[in-house]
Amino acid sequence: MRAMILRRPNAPLETADVPIPRAKEGQVVLRVECCAVCRTDLHVVDGELANAKLPLIPGHQIVGRDVQSGARLGVPWLGWTCGSCRYCLAGRENLCDAARFTGYTLDGGYAEYVAADARFCFAIPDAYSSEEAAPLLCAGLIGFRAYRMTGDAKRIGFYGFGSAAQILAQIASSDGREVYAFTRDGDAAAQEHARAVGAVWAGGAGQRAPAELDAAIVFAPAGPLVVTALSHVGKGGVVVCAGIHMSDIPSFPYSLLWGERTLRSVANLTRQDGIDFFARLKTLRVETERKRYALEDANEALRALREGEIVGTAVLEIA
Repeated sequence: MRAMILRRPNAPLETADVPIPRAKEGQVVLRVECCAVCRTDLHVVDGELANAKLPLIPGHQIVGRDVQSGARLGVPWLGWTCGSCRYCLAGRENLCDAARFTGYTLDGGYAEYVAADARFCFAIPDAYSSEEAAPLLCAGLIGFRAYRMTGDAKRIGFYGFGSAAQILAQIASSDGREVYAFTRDGDAAAQEHARAVGAVWAGGAGQRAPAELDAAIVFAPAGPLVVTALSHVGKGGVVVCAGIHMSDIPSFPYSLLWGERTLRSVANLTRQDGIDFFARLKTLRVETERKRYALEDANEALRALREGEIVGTAVLEIA
């Protein structure tokens, strides 16, 4: 099969012909149709996430067909957990110390086929094409987990308006929340896109929202934005860091945290998050802005994402 292979960190992916994976016990093999490109893929490829399986096929927002049943399934970031540790037994499998992750410690979807644990796959709603559904498998799922951590916040700031934010803005708007979008300074295209999908205000990260925020989600992997978000959130508010990797957070005065503000992170997802998220999508049609690439153009898609050229989500079309 055709696949894009990471041989070593900070190196371009290589086009290769590799054997089609065989299903082990409990696994399914999918013929991949689409795989969305995630910023976490960049962190893996750029070596910012250590201990990746090498050589590695990246990609964890996968939609494909089970070669046995023909069922259309989605494969997310969380690919396997032990099921027996204290976290798994407490319904917090996202924190499992032995967890394995698609496109990081397990081969992923930058290929024509992928093997995945059937327990961690999700049925894809018929209302979504495979291209439309691919961004939902991480940007949607982990974004949804982050969104729920904001509680009943009325005014929510999104710092970084990419793949996850465009999905969550629509859900938040449908829930009657106000979304304030913060993009790179001067990124008029991203700000226009934010307003188009429901943001009541959009501006640069160096600006201040016209209203005090009740909560904020930091999607961009830039530690200084955490301090900015804390300075924009009122008493009792929460700042949620939604990325798996972030640059260092600068020191800040205790006064920004005082007033019962909360700073917390999101780690991975649980299968229950997926069940709840796809149930929510039965009541709301989410639209995403996407840019399509061929599998062999994965390096170009990663470059464009790294340099901030993607509005919405890059999607590799494989089948």
